[in-house]
Amino acid sequence: MSIHHCLHKSISMGKYRIQPCSRALPNGAFGAQVSVASGRGSASTDRVMRFVPEFATPAAASQYALDEGVLWVQRQTSNLILF
Repeated sequence: MSIHHCLHKSISMGKYRIQPCSRALPNGAFGAQVSVASGRGSASTDRVMRFVPEFATPAAASQYALDEGVLWVQRQTSNLILF
């Protein structure tokens, strides 16, 4: 069982809600994870991503998760056309 620390409040970017958290790892370090949710009710989706890097503090892990969540949303909402 792992303990989750959600130090940052969730932020909204357009239709997305980003909630970063950290989790205590067995070796004493902290892992980062982020939830990116959109929609409401039965039309809602929630993507949870866990990341490989380990961090010394829950705050550092949570900040990394927030940064990655924001990047993911930016990629989803960009209008890039690749040829």
